[in-house]
Amino acid sequence: MTDEAEAPVDATSSHDSDHAAALRDIEQRVLWTATSIIHHANRIRPNESGMKVGGHQASCASITSIMTALWFEHLRPGDRVSVKPHASPVLHAINYLLGELEEKYLTTLREFGGLQSYPSRVKDPDPVDYSTGSVGIGATAPIWGAMARRYVETTFGGAGTGRQYSLVGDAELDEGAVWEAIGDPSVAEMGEIVWIVDMNRQSLDRVVPNIAAGRLEKMFSAAGWQVITVQFGAILESLFARPGGDALRARIVQMSNPEYQRLLRCDAEAVRSRLPGDGPGADAVATIIADLDDSTLLSAIRNLGGHDLDALGQAFAQIDDTRPTIVIAYTIKGHALPTEGHPQNHSSLLTVEQFADFAGQLGMDPERPWLRFDASSDAGRLCVRTAEALRREPVPASAPPPVPTDFGRTPSGTSTTQAALGRALLDLTRESPAVAERVVTVSPDVSSTTNLAGWLNKVGVWSTSERRDWFADDAQTMMHWTENPTGQHMELGIAETNLVGLIGELGATWSRWGQPLFPIGVLYDPFVGRALEPWSYGIYAGGQSILVGTPSGVTLAAEGGAHQSITTPSIGLEQPDCVSYEPAFALDAEWVLLSCIARLGRPSGLSSYLRLSTRPVSQALAAVPDDPAARERRRRQVVAGAYIVRHVRQPAVTLVGMGAVITETLAAADRLEKQGVSAEVICVTSPGLLFEALQARRGHGDAPTWILDQIFATHRAAPMVTVLDGHPHTLAFLPTINGVAGTALGVSRFGQTGSLADVYAYHGIDADGIVAAALDVVE
Repeated sequence: MTDEAEAPVDATSSHDSDHAAALRDIEQRVLWTATSIIHHANRIRPNESGMKVGGHQASCASITSIMTALWFEHLRPGDRVSVKPHASPVLHAINYLLGELEEKYLTTLREFGGLQSYPSRVKDPDPVDYSTGSVGIGATAPIWGAMARRYVETTFGGAGTGRQYSLVGDAELDEGAVWEAIGDPSVAEMGEIVWIVDMNRQSLDRVVPNIAAGRLEKMFSAAGWQVITVQFGAILESLFARPGGDALRARIVQMSNPEYQRLLRCDAEAVRSRLPGDGPGADAVATIIADLDDSTLLSAIRNLGGHDLDALGQAFAQIDDTRPTIVIAYTIKGHALPTEGHPQNHSSLLTVEQFADFAGQLGMDPERPWLRFDASSDAGRLCVRTAEALRREPVPASAPPPVPTDFGRTPSGTSTTQAALGRALLDLTRESPAVAERVVTVSPDVSSTTNLAGWLNKVGVWSTSERRDWFADDAQTMMHWTENPTGQHMELGIAETNLVGLIGELGATWSRWGQPLFPIGVLYDPFVGRALEPWSYGIYAGGQSILVGTPSGVTLAAEGGAHQSITTPSIGLEQPDCVSYEPAFALDAEWVLLSCIARLGRPSGLSSYLRLSTRPVSQALAAVPDDPAARERRRRQVVAGAYIVRHVRQPAVTLVGMGAVITETLAAADRLEKQGVSAEVICVTSPGLLFEALQARRGHGDAPTWILDQIFATHRAAPMVTVLDGHPHTLAFLPTINGVAGTALGVSRFGQTGSLADVYAYHGIDADGIVAAALDVVE
């Protein structure tokens, strides 16, 4: 990592006329290149399908000045920036001018293998700090990135310092995920967080009618943020300084967004007529603008702070790094383009004629759009200096430590898979300290109820500073809340979106700073659905983590339908780059957890989802082999997705159970045996891995298939009943492995409050239901 504390590029010469002119030249070239990238994708590149390609020229234009000022004057190599999704062409244009992107890619926006629709850390060919695209998720990612950087720096070192910037559109602040993140108390302590709001006051369909900046200022200020507003540029400020200027300022400030936007579509004569309005200051406004020539008048009405490089530079210089900062920069959507200020310009594209006229205004050749600056020009030299100043040293690879596969103990008595999670983490601290020191657990205020108390007491709670535990001497306090910078557990408020955002960034530290972490997020399984989109997006962005949903299913009988998860078992089947497990026994849970940890923190790594239960289950039912080789064979099968828990020579029916209902599955097998129906019992741990194996066997993938040969042998195929505490479609594909008759049992309607027996019977997943289904499928 280069020296990240060096002064921002050319900060001392920001008022030098040559530097200012060079910066304006770069600003125009960035806008031109970004506009051309989108134009080529839609107007030049052949489109055989006729389907819309798309792009957002107006959204790019509104933020070009902000990004130019930031990159070419204020960024440091240790800083990271999340760019609003629709401004990806601006990012690519800047990277191109800095020599970080080859020209051949400029014609590939939204083309297969080319520049992505939205910034992508893992798919774009040029440097991208944060993947964005899912509104609200990319905006908050730098908050969790800041926390992850601090954790790495305090624990291992090497992460350095640097601000974490989010460039967001004002409409993005409508997303609830934004306010869940801002409201978390830990965020107010992160002074490196800087948000810059592109305040263009337009959404996709319309001009936003209300002026929201004042409300936003109060909300961020109440959350402990520094608020900086960049409202007007130098031209307007000079007019405000004239006699009667207060009336002009008041008129523009009090004007509704739609009225202001309409002025942008007017010629000078119409502006002179409309701008004074009919209020008490109308005469003063008319007097101020009377002696302005048409060109100056039209420039003045467009002279907002978000397009004034000096005003932006002064605002960025005010950031004090002692608390989070938000810079609200007023902008115009489509600034400097023919579509400027139009209420429906969000996805509009310049026509070929408009593009040619735009090229003429900038002195560019529409036939040769991809021009870098001459290296001897002021702008060219500024690009070279900026590229050198921002260059980051390659991140050295650091292989994660080897993870044990088996602690060698066999649980006895009764236990739950949820309790097995806590015990396995504690065992890890004893058996493999090198692995344990890289484990970071995260929870939304449910640490004690998800069996993490022992682990938490052992490793402590991470905090930016040490805090006193006032209950440390209370003998009745079982969970000790020791907060310091060396803790390995992070506790957020009750907001699942924040949790998965954090584990996503913790899971990306191996690629950002060469320090692999093993993040494990624990939450109630019924609320996995809330967290699914941001967690999925974190995986897409390269964050590798383990998400644990516990407790789960209608097995939460007493909690009622509101807390009984139904659809979560199929997540692993459907989520790319993720393996899901639902173990039935404590040892299965231990083996699975160790296997999942071993997949993290590496270029080919995978995330995992574990669905655990609070139901006590007799561990004797697992029938774990005593022979070491047989035990290892069982372990490999558990990790691969399934094993035979009760074997018969030639089954009349195969019962397949998963998770908490394995007890009922085995009980049903006993009852069938008494009726002369031999039933083999298979315990599935990962339906997703089994489905991938089946797809590979059919030529649709390259997953290993040996698990199907061992567990679902063709010569022993029999009619099948599948059962789980979740939606039955999760296992419904298993009979197709050998083309046998099958019945899928599970939960497909909202649950009821009651005893476990009553609730299982209600859904037909009790032993009675399994026996009846088995007799039907056999007959």
